[in-house]
Amino acid sequence: MLHLQIDPHSGVPVYRQMMDQIRYYIAAGALKPGAKLPSIREMAKRLSVNPTTVVKAYTELQHEGAIEMRHGSGAFVAQTTQRMSEKQKKQILRRLARQLAVEAGQMRADPKAVLKILADELERFEP
Repeated sequence: MLHLQIDPHSGVPVYRQMMDQIRYYIAAGALKPGAKLPSIREMAKRLSVNPTTVVKAYTELQHEGAIEMRHGSGAFVAQTTQRMSEKQKKQILRRLARQLAVEAGQMRADPKAVLKILADELERFEP
């Protein structure tokens, strides 16, 4: 199941946060070519955002060639997805790391515990 986390206080537009995370899941292989994405309505409800925000993210991802929109069927990961450049990966990872650091800091979480949890989560995506 696709699990996106949105931080409305990050300063990054919500649709961009969605795009970054979906791109990352595709690049990491967690979303395979042909995989169906949640419907616009379902994604909006799941993230508590306006459906037009999801439409904007999906439309931009479609223009990039990352996903395909099929009328009446929904959104799917493109069959020929382009791999992200190292620069794109670093930008996305830095933004996600910043979000994690802010939230962990607000909770006064132990940095070693945060790194351990992160390492455990990363292992789940290794082939």
